[in-house]
Order: sequence, then C-alpha cells, then structure tokens
Amino acid sequence: MAIFLHTRVRVSDLDQSVKWYCDHLGFVVKSRSDKSPAGNQIVHLELPGNVPTLELTYSPDYELNVPEDLMHFAISVPDLVACCDELEKAGLEIWPDEWREQFTSGGMKMAFITDPDGYEVELLEDIDEILAGLE
Repeated sequence: MAIFLHTRVRVSDLDQSVKWYCDHLGFVVKSRSDKSPAGNQIVHLELPGNVPTLELTYSPDYELNVPEDLMHFAISVPDLVACCDELEKAGLEIWPDEWREQFTSGGMKMAFITDPDGYEVELLEDIDEILAGLE
C-alpha cells in the first residue's frame, strides 16, 4: 500500500515561510537541510499528530511566481471561528469576506487565508465525521 508522505512548495523566503506556518497554523520544524543534493534549502514542517509533512524549498536562483488559484492546502481546526478570530488578530485576512455569514446557512464551515507567497490555505472546521465516512 502506498503512503502519502509530503508535499513540496517553493518559497521566496524560507525563514519567513517557516515562521508564518509555525506561528499561524501550529506547524513545527521536523527537519532542515541547508543544502540538498540539488543545492536547495529544505525544511519539512509537520502538524503534531500528522504523518505527511509540508516541504518548503528555497533556492536563490529560482524565481517564484505563484499563479492565483493554482492550488491550496486544507487544514482541519476544531473551532473555525476561534481560529479565524486569532488569525485576524495577528493581521491575516480571512476570505471570502462574508465567511462568518456563510456559517448560518449550514453545511461545512470553511474559510481561507493566503501565505506570504500566495499559496491558499483552506481552513475547515473539525472534519472527523467526513473522515470517518471515507473509511
């Protein structure tokens, strides 16, 4: 059986991205390499209790251009409103603009933030029920 291990994204400032993901989303540094065989700097971040990692890769000779709506990561949080309130207090923009009003119509609670390079991060309220349905 195959096992999903990590996703790599290029970043324009490795230290800034590591700080952003750790400070705002609770990631921790699992490993760091200042020079891979290809000459990249690589940091693997993990969310405690998760197996897959987020690999942030920086190379000074790589010009980063993240097109809008290229991709996104999805992260489950136990209380989306509380999470987004904290992110807003830290100066992050939550979108779509009416994310709180959307929760009154039922359905899954979700909102988005954007990392320093333009990658979108989808925040979903605790999805244990959905994951249980996938088993």
